[in-house]
Amino acid sequence: MTQDELKTLVGRAALQYVVPGEIVGVGTGSTVNKFIEALAGMKDRIPGAVSSSVASTERLQALGIRVFDSNEVRELAVYIDGADEIDGRGYMVKGGGAALTREKIVAAQSRRFVCIADESKKVEFLGKFPLPVEVIPMATQRIVRQFEAMGGTAQVRQKDGQPLVTDNGQHILDVTGLQIREPLAFESEVNQWPGVVTVGVFAHQKASVCLLGTASGVRTIAY
Repeated sequence: MTQDELKTLVGRAALQYVVPGEIVGVGTGSTVNKFIEALAGMKDRIPGAVSSSVASTERLQALGIRVFDSNEVRELAVYIDGADEIDGRGYMVKGGGAALTREKIVAAQSRRFVCIADESKKVEFLGKFPLPVEVIPMATQRIVRQFEAMGGTAQVRQKDGQPLVTDNGQHILDVTGLQIREPLAFESEVNQWPGVVTVGVFAHQKASVCLLGTASGVRTIAY
């Protein structure tokens, strides 16, 4: 199967985790887009969704699914989102689509995080995929130097020749050269650096379940 077909497979498989009658948390990215398409088939069984990005909000609304502001919802039963990397403990790197801060917010108000990914995202240690970090622009160069002290190389993500601006009005650093063996400690440390909005390591908001698309079908991994 192609990567696109695998994404469709796990997107549809995630429907089994949607709780009828409850608002569902919806992430961002190409795999999640497949889930949103599948979710349209049961939109009459849920009140709506809380979305982690403008792009996902627009896609949900175009399919007739109501989108709630996160402040309107006390708790979500489940949050369904993809990952750029996921390790054997359910820790993830996210943010390739630049929505990591809102993704982490929605994940934090959800009882369960279901990660949907193809098998290329499964890794032994996090860090091969460039680590996204959302930063306040005035702190950029100091944060770049802090990653250099860790052995990493950080670059400002560009779009059309200019720094990419997130839905929150901030910039993204992509950091290479790291091997993150202790994701919980790493996330806690970097999140404390002044000027960091959030780091794309999801260890405190790890996956409860991963639906992994493989050539032989969907593999379910519980953590």
